[in-house]
Amino acid sequence: MKNVVEITHLWKSFQNPDITAIKDLNLQLSAGEVVGLVGPDGAGKTTLIRLLLGLLLPTEGDISVLGLNPITQVHRLHQIIGYMPQKFGLYEDLSIEENMNLYAELKGLSQEERQQQFAWLLKFTGLAPFTKRLAGRLSGGMKQKLGLGCTLLGNPQFLLLDEPGVGVDPISRRELMKMVYGLRDKGITVLWSTSYLDEAEKFDRVLLLDGGELIFNGNPKSLTDKLRQRVFLTADTKTKPRKILRQMMLDNAPLTDAVISGQSVRVVLKDNIKTKQIPIQLIATAPRFEDAVIDILGGAPMQPSQIAEQINVSNIPDTVIKADNLTKIYGDFAAARNISFNIKRGEIFGLLGPNGAGKSTTFKMLCGLAKPTAGQGFILGTDMIKNPAAARAHLGYMAQKFSLFSTLSVIQNLRFFAGIYGLRGIKKEYRIKQMTEVFELAPYLRQPAGNLPLGFKQRLALACAIMHNPPILFLDEPTSGVDPLTRREFWNHINSMVEKGVTVMVTTHFMDEAEYCDRIALIYQGQAIKIGTPDELKKNGETMEDAFIRLIEEYNPEAMQ
Repeated sequence: MKNVVEITHLWKSFQNPDITAIKDLNLQLSAGEVVGLVGPDGAGKTTLIRLLLGLLLPTEGDISVLGLNPITQVHRLHQIIGYMPQKFGLYEDLSIEENMNLYAELKGLSQEERQQQFAWLLKFTGLAPFTKRLAGRLSGGMKQKLGLGCTLLGNPQFLLLDEPGVGVDPISRRELMKMVYGLRDKGITVLWSTSYLDEAEKFDRVLLLDGGELIFNGNPKSLTDKLRQRVFLTADTKTKPRKILRQMMLDNAPLTDAVISGQSVRVVLKDNIKTKQIPIQLIATAPRFEDAVIDILGGAPMQPSQIAEQINVSNIPDTVIKADNLTKIYGDFAAARNISFNIKRGEIFGLLGPNGAGKSTTFKMLCGLAKPTAGQGFILGTDMIKNPAAARAHLGYMAQKFSLFSTLSVIQNLRFFAGIYGLRGIKKEYRIKQMTEVFELAPYLRQPAGNLPLGFKQRLALACAIMHNPPILFLDEPTSGVDPLTRREFWNHINSMVEKGVTVMVTTHFMDEAEYCDRIALIYQGQAIKIGTPDELKKNGETMEDAFIRLIEEYNPEAMQ
């Protein structure tokens, strides 16, 4: 067999809404390749995966997967491929062992085959000591390893992984990547959809979709190299980078991208633009694959946030959020221990750490969703335990998991949250209209929120969190799973609001987003093991991801073994 996948003139259209998700796609995948699938939300990535699986029928064109037709030979095909869906596809009330037995049953494996494959997969995933643990009690990284392990049952020849790294910390993502490259050495072909472009940069080949069209197909380095001499860091480290970024937007600087990077701003010049055309001193730096993807997609939005224009944060004290020895114990497990920090007015404070480190627990204690076992949390001087309602009145909260009402439509969610935040009459309708326009929700207003693409779910959740112009925002992984363009859109709004005095506490697994924070607390094993600016946490030219892993390894050398 020449190729694992052969696609010829493939089209896929949907009637409701009326869109063409795949447009005249021609593609071949070879045996033993790890291929990344990237692109903006709605580009056609998940549609393509479902067409390859036979879960959708093409409108036009031909598909061959492992020499089989996904339409007429779908049952045979499913016996020799593995699929890991975007959402956690396992049963949380079953143990690791029970989930593996269920998937083995679906694959028709004999007891002898199960014994052989279970032994190898449990060792391969590192899950052997935890076989009796319920899947619902696993960390995000362990869930993904279990999902991959179940996908590998039956020795598939072709793996389709739809966003396996979403919500997973950098350590676990590196482990997943290492595991997948071990499969490549066995001749298995992998198609890996991802929104983490630092992840895609390591693949053999990348497919970049936009609006259903394949606009790049090749080695990521070949695209990255095209941006040499166009990527720079601002040299001014005394002026706050958010102020520099805002001024660039107001000046309509000839840029395709600009993001905060510690005490600098990382800029990508438009093609044929010289540094002398930028009225700021710039220092050349190496391009990244993400820079190249943003450039080929036409550049990031570079206009001031409409939302921030109406924010008026006044009479706010210097110290906005205070954690004083916050501790949370569940039985004999300490989810958080003696965590202390202060967050100032107009500051972005990041909580970083591996899955299960205690970030979300700390988050929930400070916004009144979890009662501390010991210690205190204060919002604008108000004790969260003694007067949680008064403290929460100042907050906008976006939860890690989609926290809106999935069976209600988008417009119903907007109206509900506007109401509970105290908006009434003309002001309520104006804010709903504004959020609909800014986050481009108009085509989805009548759709149930649970049916939205992931990027638009996150847009809706952020819109609901900031509906009432709160002076404090709690954002728990606000951009998990969204594409780089949407992340820049989110952070444009966040940075603009912070410039107006809004205070933000955020958790994230995107290490480049950690660079946007004024200060970071690295949480590990329930403790704040390091607090400082991004540049203070890094050393010797490290990336933020390198610093994250080094600091955890220094604290606990066994963590990397």
